[in-house]
Amino acid sequence: AKKLRQLIFVEEQGFENEFDEIDECAYHVVVYQDNCAIATGRMYFEDGKTMILGRIAVIKEYRGTGLGSKVVKSLENKAKELNCTTVKLSAQQRAQMFYEKLGYQPIGEVYYDEWCPHITMSKNI
Repeated sequence: AKKLRQLIFVEEQGFENEFDEIDECAYHVVVYQDNCAIATGRMYFEDGKTMILGRIAVIKEYRGTGLGSKVVKSLENKAKELNCTTVKLSAQQRAQMFYEKLGYQPIGEVYYDEWCPHITMSKNI
């Protein structure tokens, strides 16, 4: 998943701070095609009943195929297994509609993470 995130978030999108200590304690999903990672995401506890989703990424050639939705739903299912009731995420503003189609609602105002506008979103599961 690290190579995929490096490719998408750092090389393609220009973010500098992609990797952090959360990676060590997060639940990760990676989708492979022919032994190559093509989609990924992670999730970690905010508190006992809330999970934070993040780092949802699909390589360019597979975008628009439903893989991103499958990654999100897989993480949501794991959150349900862990008895969580809410999932939150910090979406790049350009991806807001993608998450709204999956049932997420924006909360709060747009803010910047590095150079990119983001919005916090939440969903009850």
